[in-house]
Amino acid sequence: MWRYLAGGMAALLMVAAGWLLFSSRATSDPVLPPPPPAAVRGGTQSVEAAPEAPVPEATERTREEKRFDRYDKDRDSRITRDEYLASRRKAFAKLDANGDGRLSFDEWAAKTTAKFAAADRDRSGAMDRAEFATTAVKRKTKPKCVCPAVASDDDN
Repeated sequence: MWRYLAGGMAALLMVAAGWLLFSSRATSDPVLPPPPPAAVRGGTQSVEAAPEAPVPEATERTREEKRFDRYDKDRDSRITRDEYLASRRKAFAKLDANGDGRLSFDEWAAKTTAKFAAADRDRSGAMDRAEFATTAVKRKTKPKCVCPAVASDDDN
């Protein structure tokens, strides 16, 4: 019986501690905006509007402009056929293991064949569910929101 009483008291203490923590955070002081800068002249303080310097603006390049610039290697504002196919030639050269200019099925599937061989731990020539699960593509998660840093009073 005493165990039930001790458990009940512990639960009540945890609820009370949670309530105190929540209520102490809810009554925090609001953040006030900083006062305007004051210019000091001859010992007297006067508030002057600082002359607004023009802020240089960066040109916003669209996604398509950036993509165009990646292909336009000689920067003549034109993409030739060779420039357009350059990335494909590099990819083809990586796959063409024997350098004969022809891509066999085995050369084309080399990465997949190696991935299968690494996943087939028991070397049976077939993958079970556990082995197949190791072949899943590892995807990078994109941040949902990039929030600007909030300035605090300690930064001044």
